[in-house]
Amino acid sequence: MKEMRVLLQNQGKENMSDAAVYIENGGYEGLKKALEMEGWDVIQTLKDAGLRGRGGAGFPSWLKLKFAYDTQSEDKYIVCNADEGEPGTNKDRVLLSCDPHSILEGMAIAGKAVGARKGYIYLRAEYPQIVPIITHAIETAKQAGALGENIFGSGFEFQISIRSGAGAYVCGEETALFESIEGRRGEPRFRPPYPGIQGLFGKPTVLNNVETLANMSHILRNGVEWYQNIGTPTSHGTKLFTVIGNVAQRGVYEFPMGINLKELIFDVCGGVADGKGLLAVQTGGASGAIINPFQIDIPLDIDHISASGGRLGCGTIFVIDDSNCVLDIVRNNIEFFSHESCGKCVPCREGTRRMYDLIQKICAGNGTVKDMLTIRDLAETVRSSALCGLGHSSVVPVISAMDNFPEVFESHLDGDYCEKCHMQRRVMKHG
Repeated sequence: MKEMRVLLQNQGKENMSDAAVYIENGGYEGLKKALEMEGWDVIQTLKDAGLRGRGGAGFPSWLKLKFAYDTQSEDKYIVCNADEGEPGTNKDRVLLSCDPHSILEGMAIAGKAVGARKGYIYLRAEYPQIVPIITHAIETAKQAGALGENIFGSGFEFQISIRSGAGAYVCGEETALFESIEGRRGEPRFRPPYPGIQGLFGKPTVLNNVETLANMSHILRNGVEWYQNIGTPTSHGTKLFTVIGNVAQRGVYEFPMGINLKELIFDVCGGVADGKGLLAVQTGGASGAIINPFQIDIPLDIDHISASGGRLGCGTIFVIDDSNCVLDIVRNNIEFFSHESCGKCVPCREGTRRMYDLIQKICAGNGTVKDMLTIRDLAETVRSSALCGLGHSSVVPVISAMDNFPEVFESHLDGDYCEKCHMQRRVMKHG
């Protein structure tokens, strides 16, 4: 099965951080078209194309733009979320490395749409090697007239700056990201007001993921009809998938929305590594659902994955072989979220910690049916009452694993000992 490379079409080409080279390869044509349009017409184009967010729940991108467009303010901002804190996810790193101008172009298009003159790229601290690439891209874009004052002689101004995070997963949440840029501790804000009305520095703000912004440049360049003919009726375009774990060929792949998960794992990535059996697959990164081998014959698009109880999110596909224990995977997930909780709200701060303690107890063979009921009750409480998406999504792997692998949880209860859980914990502890 061959990839359909749209966002990754420039991967492998030399000097793509140079604006002149990007322009030679058709770059900034989308921005030139946007500069000839009214702001609302740009938004309408993205609406007609059906672009949905590529970093979370698939929210319609045009609506974010509309909120900022409708809000009157002298200053507005476009923010690129390049924090990419989801464990195992590398697609934004690849895009920023091989085609940084597609992101800059998308930001400028969004700026033209809402009337923003300033943009920020919020880059995760663990990507210091990306800083000189983006810096060079910004400098050469200004030299080429694609950024700065009077872009391509249109009279439109748009400036972009880079801000680095400090390694906090919670800063992937939009309002915590704003707090970090403003120089404060990265904690989510209470909403409303929403970012389109009052975001960064208290001004109307549009925040999008790296992959979402890159799509904007291709839509404006190639047109609505072209984009609608890729993917599924409700999830248009391509998607970047980071396939990790116990799979023969790991990597970042690009396919139209709706590619079958089973085909991606076995036909594209060569199946489970080392001849082992498939135990489970987690879709959407650490905050995604954990499904069993009988559930993997499913289209990978926003709506199908949501209907199955998970989320497509960042597009990470974590393949788990049968030398592992599902319960140990769940324990690792909830330990991560408990560690990364900012602590601002009680449900997330205390709920994730308590769930981890109970799952640890079950892994050790000391759990009871009552503990199982308590975990589910805690998970539902955290999901419904946590302040931000970190808390809401932290329970997805827990609940999905309990639903899809009930026999695994039951086998650990009432004194039953799991060698796999013990071995995995010992390996992690002693390296």
